[in-house]
Amino acid sequence: MTTPANAPPRSEAGSEFSRKALERLLRPRSVAIVGASATPGALGASVLANLQRLGFRGDIHLINPNRTEIGGRPCLKSIEALPTAVDAAVLAIPRAGVLDAVAGLARRGVGAAVIFSAGFAEGGEAGRAEQREIAQIAAEHGMVVEGPNCLGVVNHVDGIALTFVETSHAALDGRPGIGIVSQSGAMACVLGTMLASRDLGVSYSISTGNEAASGVEDFIEYLLGDAQTSVIGLIVEQFRHPQRLLSLARRARQMGKRLVLLHPGRSGAARESAATHTGALAGNYGLMRVKVEAEGIVTAETLEELGDVLEIALRAPAPRHPGAAVVTESGAFKALVLDLTEQVGLALPRLDDANAPALRAAVPAFVPVSNPLDLTAQGLVDPDLYRRALLALAQDERIGAIVLGIIQTDPATCERKFPAILEALRELHSPPLIVLAGLDEGAPVPEPYIRALRTLAVPYFPSAERAVRAIARLSAAVSRTPLEPPEPVTRTALPPASGVIPEYRAKAFLGPLGIPFPPGRLIHTLEEALEVADALGYPVVLKAQSASLSHKSDAGGVVLGLKDRQSLGSGWRKLHADLARAVPELTLDGVLVETMARPGLELIVGGRNDPDWGAVVLAGVGGVQAELLNDVRLILPGQSRTSIIEALRHLKCGPLFDGYRGSPALDLPALAELIERVGRALSHEPAIREIDLNPVIAYPAGQGVMALDALMVIQQPEP
Repeated sequence: MTTPANAPPRSEAGSEFSRKALERLLRPRSVAIVGASATPGALGASVLANLQRLGFRGDIHLINPNRTEIGGRPCLKSIEALPTAVDAAVLAIPRAGVLDAVAGLARRGVGAAVIFSAGFAEGGEAGRAEQREIAQIAAEHGMVVEGPNCLGVVNHVDGIALTFVETSHAALDGRPGIGIVSQSGAMACVLGTMLASRDLGVSYSISTGNEAASGVEDFIEYLLGDAQTSVIGLIVEQFRHPQRLLSLARRARQMGKRLVLLHPGRSGAARESAATHTGALAGNYGLMRVKVEAEGIVTAETLEELGDVLEIALRAPAPRHPGAAVVTESGAFKALVLDLTEQVGLALPRLDDANAPALRAAVPAFVPVSNPLDLTAQGLVDPDLYRRALLALAQDERIGAIVLGIIQTDPATCERKFPAILEALRELHSPPLIVLAGLDEGAPVPEPYIRALRTLAVPYFPSAERAVRAIARLSAAVSRTPLEPPEPVTRTALPPASGVIPEYRAKAFLGPLGIPFPPGRLIHTLEEALEVADALGYPVVLKAQSASLSHKSDAGGVVLGLKDRQSLGSGWRKLHADLARAVPELTLDGVLVETMARPGLELIVGGRNDPDWGAVVLAGVGGVQAELLNDVRLILPGQSRTSIIEALRHLKCGPLFDGYRGSPALDLPALAELIERVGRALSHEPAIREIDLNPVIAYPAGQGVMALDALMVIQQPEP
């Protein structure tokens, strides 16, 4: 998201730190604690206790002007007494002393600083000014600063904790781990606790706080190069360097490392735009999400879902395909799964007797072959049924993931079912993603079965619904193909002014790029209007033109359906009278006379060049109710035409494109081509801030589309 008004500023340094510089924070060989204390519970005391508990083998320097020793360790009186080139310092002191402390650490050549104190950029202008000074000091000395307003870092690879939160060393013992990068220190701790409860290893847990001089992107880059980190979990409220994030996401996808993001604040109001519908509809969260997902980042909507996706991503192979199979033992749950998979967008390939002969042979005749597959209670009588069904599904190339939803009830029931399931899993070679999930959360499942499943790369979930949701997130990421650079456009001169560009000028720019508009001309007198209308042919429409009149119809600036010279004269007088009442101070550039277009389905196609995230195109239900209905999809320049058409079909109004209740199917390819052209225009003209085509009329198949209105917002670069 872009920076909210009350958010901390961007990292002043904006640096991309070297790996060696970041290692002085994340893998320090020497640590200073500024504000060391012997008082139990004090921040400095807690940091020291963590270092001792985890067996830190490097040098520890304690600084407290009022003590000569703490716990048998000598205390220095000041930062100036530190030896040079200490790797990392933890500032366990009040905010008032932080700025001077950072300056002193920089003079001593300290490589990194962790600042716990709050009250900086989030606390008002004075705090923001101090945070800028911290950033400047860090930039001048190449110092990595974590925070302020953070909880520090825990390195479970080497057993180092620079945090005041009581920490135990959870050794990875050679296992792959999950890296946690969170702007919220509290949420980093919560996520770490959740993952530990599932016996999932964490490599690093990093709380970035206000990000004065290092940020989320720096630590993602470090973790991508860390051999112990296989998956990275992100809790981020604001990306300060979006383009760098997207570049890192592309690198992660190439490396086979999964990034999973929880982005709090999606219900916040979209950035206001007085100029266009597009600006109001393409909100910050939606724009961020479509951009990061296009580059392979998996998004989660809740903290629980974040943990679920991380668990599957770490323990199991990626889905082979977007399609999944669900095996259950309840007809009612089968119906629930059909509802849920439709809701979360998880495809269930159709399975029947004819197209799944191996599955037909594996299950009894009274069990219909379907997806979801209901095995009924037959597994209690014939436990080998689970093995046969699982083997048949795992060999089906249409199936990318399998959810095995089992009724567990009690240990005796588990004893009947789990051995056959485990036997099947051991027989599989190169299996798909498989998750075993209980239908009866809370059932006492013997722990050895859960451990055996995990050993076989099969996550165990207490809830099948959660498993389905998490697999849907991962499957969606698998189905996305990398974006292609948009094709070049014919260069046309942009209007030289900045700000809102009225319809007639927007059409003059966009028309040569292949955007279809009705024929028309800008005029200034009724006599010119009559002359143009005679040449175009009736009926015509009159539209007032001014950069100050973004939404013309609201002020009476549009008169439709003028069928002859007499009605044109009446319409001319009405238009000017209505405008005089609504906006008496308005000065018109002129009036646009256009051919009245045939009716059809009214859509909106718009675009926006976000200064942080780049270009995005929006398409959906248009007309004056576009913002009210908010039935839109965001589409990125470079998406294939096939994926654009698929996105359009997912609109609530999507059934209308294929013909609804006898209406003709509409020209989806022409609409997709229009969207491509808007995307190319935005990509190749960064000065275009917004394009708004509303309404765009979609006609029956083969008859094309027509953009009736156009508006642009331009921001020319500073000279």
